[in-house]
Amino acid sequence: MVTPVRQPTVDELFEGVRAGNRALIGRAITLIESRNPAHQEKAQDLLHKLLPYAGGAQRVGISGVPGVGKSTFIEGLGNWLVEDEGKRVAVLAVDPSSGRTGGSILGDKTRMEKLSANPGAFIRPSPSAGVLGGVARATRETMVVLEAAGFDVVLVETVGTGQSETMVADMVDFFLVLMLPGAGDELQGIKKGILELADMVAVNKADIFEKKLKQAVREYKSALHIMTDASPSWHPPVVTVSGLTGTGVSELWAGIEKHRRIMEASGERTQRREDQRVMWLESQIKDRLLADFYSNVDVKAAHELVESDVRDGKTTVSAAVESLLQKFHQRDG
Repeated sequence: MVTPVRQPTVDELFEGVRAGNRALIGRAITLIESRNPAHQEKAQDLLHKLLPYAGGAQRVGISGVPGVGKSTFIEGLGNWLVEDEGKRVAVLAVDPSSGRTGGSILGDKTRMEKLSANPGAFIRPSPSAGVLGGVARATRETMVVLEAAGFDVVLVETVGTGQSETMVADMVDFFLVLMLPGAGDELQGIKKGILELADMVAVNKADIFEKKLKQAVREYKSALHIMTDASPSWHPPVVTVSGLTGTGVSELWAGIEKHRRIMEASGERTQRREDQRVMWLESQIKDRLLADFYSNVDVKAAHELVESDVRDGKTTVSAAVESLLQKFHQRDG
């Protein structure tokens, strides 16, 4: 008979996280990611205890077009921050998920072998199981754990496509967009929206595309010039960097630190975080209401028939929605 593994108590997890115990940090994050209602109750109790100790880290979102070299760059930046700056660094990777297992399919620890072995770093993929709102909740709450554990920098990597960029930009202090030289072609293929989110654009792989760098910088600067700055105190700069060789990494980080000083002096950093917490509140309300709606027994029973009527043109979408909402509200009647 297999003896079940004893689960740590909330107090044990709290003490372990505060002490920087990597195993218990991992167990705490696993608890937060669980969809089990009993686990969620325990997770919220833990987060309530940890919250007063969170908030001190520099939160940096990192995105870019596929093939830009995000993992190599993050590994280079992370190792430099740990070894040269003496910082503790956590990496959260917002990954697409396997449709079969719900697990992360990008294998970040495999892609960042040196950083994952660095005692001053912690890497955690964030499997979404196809539910972006689930990633948003888990990632935000995981940041609380990591900050309470004493990490100085939290890097949040996105896959570079779709809604995940906006989601990550709404939970960090600084949003870095990595691009490749050859801007003219790339600007046709990327969404304007990702550049609108950027606090800085970094042209990566400077060691490979030396001849194209100046032109790329000019074109990205031109693209940013016609966009409205998110802050009156900051215009996104364009820098060059090589994640592989480390060229430009210290200058890039100096820019991030400069942004932090300016935002703190103007009060915008505090305002940004306050706004993000309110957005998180609204997002969680919507997610919970949707979850309650689709798990309602009466809605479940009627949904398939109503969907069929909409598909066949027998009823309007508005009438179908009203019908389902009436079913949902019957429990309150």
